[in-house]
Amino acid sequence: MNRTVQQVTERIISRSAKHRGRYLENMAAARVSGPFRHRLACSNLAHGLAVCAGAECRTLHAPDTPNIAIITAYNDMLSAHHTYEHYPPLIKEAVAAAGGTAQVAAGVPAMCDGVTQGEPGMDLSLISRDVIAMSTVIGLSHNVFDGALLLGICDKIMPGMLMGALQFGYLPVILVPGGPMRTGLGNKEKARARELFAEGRLSREELLAVECQSYSGTGTCTFYGTANSNQLIAELLGLHLPGASFVNPDDPLRRPLTTAAASRVTGLTHLGGNYTPICQVVSEKAVVNAMVGVLATGGSTNQTLHLVAVARAAGIRISWDDFSDLSDAVPLLVRIYPNGPGDINDFQQAGGMAVLIRELLAGGLLHEEVQTVAGPGLTRYTQAPRLTNGTLSWQEGPPGSLAPAVITTHSEPFAASGGLKVLSGNLGRAVIKVSALPDGAQTRIEAPAVVFHTQTELEEAFRADRLNRDLIAVIRFQGPQANGMPELHKLVTPLAVLIDRGFTVGMVTDGRLSGASGRVPAAIHVTPEALCGGLLAKVQDGDLIRIDAGAGSLELLVSADELDKREYVEATHLQEQRYGVGRQIFAPLRRDLLGAEEGASSLFTYVLEKCNVNFPRDDD
Repeated sequence: MNRTVQQVTERIISRSAKHRGRYLENMAAARVSGPFRHRLACSNLAHGLAVCAGAECRTLHAPDTPNIAIITAYNDMLSAHHTYEHYPPLIKEAVAAAGGTAQVAAGVPAMCDGVTQGEPGMDLSLISRDVIAMSTVIGLSHNVFDGALLLGICDKIMPGMLMGALQFGYLPVILVPGGPMRTGLGNKEKARARELFAEGRLSREELLAVECQSYSGTGTCTFYGTANSNQLIAELLGLHLPGASFVNPDDPLRRPLTTAAASRVTGLTHLGGNYTPICQVVSEKAVVNAMVGVLATGGSTNQTLHLVAVARAAGIRISWDDFSDLSDAVPLLVRIYPNGPGDINDFQQAGGMAVLIRELLAGGLLHEEVQTVAGPGLTRYTQAPRLTNGTLSWQEGPPGSLAPAVITTHSEPFAASGGLKVLSGNLGRAVIKVSALPDGAQTRIEAPAVVFHTQTELEEAFRADRLNRDLIAVIRFQGPQANGMPELHKLVTPLAVLIDRGFTVGMVTDGRLSGASGRVPAAIHVTPEALCGGLLAKVQDGDLIRIDAGAGSLELLVSADELDKREYVEATHLQEQRYGVGRQIFAPLRRDLLGAEEGASSLFTYVLEKCNVNFPRDDD
C-alpha cells in the first residue's frame, strides 16, 4: 500500500472514530428480525398492501420475503434520467424471480446543470442535493423495505440519494446507472464553437446546431464532468455491480446489468445469509478509494463537496487536506475531456473501470480489503461484464489498457500527481484543478483583480471589450449561503478567449466550476465565502492577487494595514438574486448551508441558538 494513501486513511479513521462509531451503533440498533413491514400495525400495513394483487400480494403477506424500494430520478426531459423510464417494471420482474417484491417508494427531482447553466435556476442546483436526500429519506421512511435500488446518475442526484440512503444504513443498497449517451460532436469542437459565438463570429442558430450535435440521445453527457465522476465513484465505493458504470443505454448489456442489480440486492438483505448493509460498504477505506479514483482520472472538482457530504452522512470526516495529500501521491492515469481529447466512451473502450482499478491496485493506491455489493474485495472490480448467448457473466477484464493514450499505467503516468490542489492564504482556502490546464499552462499567476458580483457583470464587461488585459476575475457572493453556490462554467468561454488573445487570465470565486471546465486557472470554492466574512468581500479592482498552485497559495497582495481600513462590501444585490424561479422558497436551506470545505450541506448540523433544548450537535 502506498505510504501516503495509508497515512491519509489512518488519520481519517482516527478523526472519524467518534462519529463513525455512533453511526454504526445506530445502524446496528435499527436492524430487526423478519421483514420490516411486518412490524407495522395491521391498519398501517394494509395501506401499503392496498394496491397489490396476485403473486405480489401473496409475497408481501409472506413472513420471510424481502421488499425492495425503488427510488427513481426518472423524468423524460433530461437525457441522463430519461433512460430510467422502463426500469421499474424490469426491476420488479427480476426481484420477483429472486423471491421478493419491489415497489417504487419515491421519485426525487433531477435537474440538469446543462439546462440551467448561467440561468437563475442554477442557484438551486446544489441545494437540490439536500432536497434529493430528504426526498430519499421520506420514500424510505414508510419502514416497509428491506433493501433499496437507487436510480440516479447526474451531478447532485447520485450524491443526494446516497446522503439520504445512508440514513438507512442498515439496508443493502445498490446504485443502478443508466450509462452515457453515444459520442456526438467532439468536445474540443464544441468548446471552439462557443468561443467563436462569444466573439460574435458565430450566430445563435449556428451555435445551437453545434450544441445539438454534441448532445443527442439518451444518457449522460459524454465529457468527464460531475455526472461521470459520480459513476466512477459509485463503482469504487462498491455500490455498482462491476463494470456497470459506463455501458451505453442501448448496449445489449444494459438490461441484464439492471436485472442483475435487482436480483443481487434481493439476496443482500438481513433475511438471508449474505447480509450486506450499505453502512458496511461505505467505509473509511472505500471513501479513500473513491477519492483516489477522482484524482487518478482528473475528475470533477465538485467531488470536493459531494464526497465530503456523502462521507459525513456515513459518520466519516474527510477534508480538503486529505484530497491534497492524496493528490501529491496519486498519479494521473486517464486523459479524457477536459483532461484530453477523448470522452467517457473512449475510456470505456480502452478497458474502462476494470483496467483503471487493476492499475491502481497494482500501484498500491487502492484498498483491496473492502466490502462491496458484489462481495468482499475490490479485485472483483477488475472483472468486466460479458453477455454470452443472452447470459450475463463476469470475466477478467483486459490485462492492460487497450488505448494507452487514454488510460496509461501507474509506472508511466500522464502526470506525477492527480492535479487537484488546495490553496491557502489570506483570501482563505480554495481548490484548483491543474490537470485540466493545457500542457505548459501557467500555474502561478499574478495579476490585477477585476471584481464582479454576478456572472452577468463579467459577460457584459467582456462584450464591451473592457477586459482586454491581464487580470484575475473575482466573482464573489457566489458561495453556499449567498446564493446557493452556482456553477460558473459559462464564464470559462469568455476568459478562454482572453487567454487566446495573449493575456494572462485567472479566476477566483467562492462559487463552483464544473468538472468539465479547463484552460482557465481558477481558485474556486473559496472559503470562508464573501458573505460570511471572507476577505473576498474586501477585494477592490486593481488589487494584485497571486494564485500559485505549485506553492499551494492564494494571496491578496495588499498590506494588512490597508485591509484593516477597508469595510466589507455588502451584498445588496442578493435580494434580487434570491427571488424568482422559486428561489425564495429555499431561504431556510440556504441559510443553514455549511461552508464548501464541510460539504456545503444543511443536513448534518443543528442550529442550537434557535432551540431551548440542548440537542447534541453533529460535531459533538
